[in-house]
Amino acid sequence: MKPPPAHRATTAHLQAVYPFASSGGIGGAGPLLGRDVLGGPFSFDPWELYRSGRITNPNLVVLGQLGRGKSTFVKILVWRQLAFGRRAWIMDPKGEYGPLARACGTEPLALVPGGSVRLNPLDGISRTASGGGTGGTRRATDLVSTLVATSLRRLLAPEERAAIDLAVHHLAEGGPSPTLPDLVEVLLQPSPESAATVGTDVAGLARAGRDVALEIRRMVRGDLAGMFDGETSGRIDDSDAAVVVIDLSAVFASPALPLIMTCAAAWLQGALAAADGVKRLVVIDEAWAILNDPAIARWCQANFKLSRSLGIANVVVAHRVSDLSAAGADGSAEEKLATGLLADSETRVVFGQPPSEARATARELALSRAEADLIPRLPRGMALWRVGSQSHLVEHVLGRAEAVLVDTDAAMRDNPRQFPGSGADFSGTEG
Repeated sequence: MKPPPAHRATTAHLQAVYPFASSGGIGGAGPLLGRDVLGGPFSFDPWELYRSGRITNPNLVVLGQLGRGKSTFVKILVWRQLAFGRRAWIMDPKGEYGPLARACGTEPLALVPGGSVRLNPLDGISRTASGGGTGGTRRATDLVSTLVATSLRRLLAPEERAAIDLAVHHLAEGGPSPTLPDLVEVLLQPSPESAATVGTDVAGLARAGRDVALEIRRMVRGDLAGMFDGETSGRIDDSDAAVVVIDLSAVFASPALPLIMTCAAAWLQGALAAADGVKRLVVIDEAWAILNDPAIARWCQANFKLSRSLGIANVVVAHRVSDLSAAGADGSAEEKLATGLLADSETRVVFGQPPSEARATARELALSRAEADLIPRLPRGMALWRVGSQSHLVEHVLGRAEAVLVDTDAAMRDNPRQFPGSGADFSGTEG
């Protein structure tokens, strides 16, 4: 029996069979991150891709099982973007980004209850109000409502939401730098003018906002005191800092971690609102901590939609796609809200996943069968990139001099100063 005749086809048809075989690349703009296994050097810059129309938003989601190089990649992405004039603000729940910050000439901002660093999540309210805008007050109302709903574990009543809105507007008109303690005071003792706008008296408006005020008071007088209960520390000046790291390792085990991360993110957002034209990566590591709560996930998604107007690229880092769907039961509004972040992140970087996650990852990212089969077999330092509708299999490269910036395995070795591996892979990094 004769074998079937050979079939000849163009690469345009061949990629329908195996999508990596003929992906056209994404251009050479941005820092070199490694090599496209089937296409030469691989560079990436979300702003250049957005400018050229290759993607419709600059946000990234980075997924990867522990030990596959996920965290190493994020640090190297930040480090190499600095050479292109970009900057970065990083939410660091486990205290892993200190070496990167110090290499850039800054110390991490360590948030500790009762510590010396304070961040005011209401920064930017009066600045916007003085300019005739309402963006700052709207963001502050959303933030406070999110914090209280999360802490109370229930939806806010309409009168509670109104009390917050009136208190925020009162503060925006009254002083240069309102704080959470100021907000508590205004909620407990509202003005007659505020009460009149909603057809009640001072006592009625105070009753409407009392539970809200007492819950916020916990953040300024209770177990979270010393982090968000005053003006932002005077020594914090991010105007010239290439990298700003907020170190949350002291509260990583706290059940209030979602609240703390949200307040820190709000401070970042307030600072970003004073747009200076600089493009920044905003990294949220261990994103499960804030996405597991529906109210915070909703607030986070709203921030994602502001990325283009603020000139930022959000980088959400999680272990697996199920981290993004754990906010609610299958098919629930909460689950759809959290996984909606994927739709607002047109670049997805997937490092090795356990076989049990392959199907969910393929479903949420619309992967082909070949891509889904590949994910559990990806070695350390290699990732499947989905940039818009294109797929790329990328082997990331770590320079020898960069090892000190990314090493998180020092405690596992006899000689923490000795970095194993060559300068061309991710050996010796936990990621």
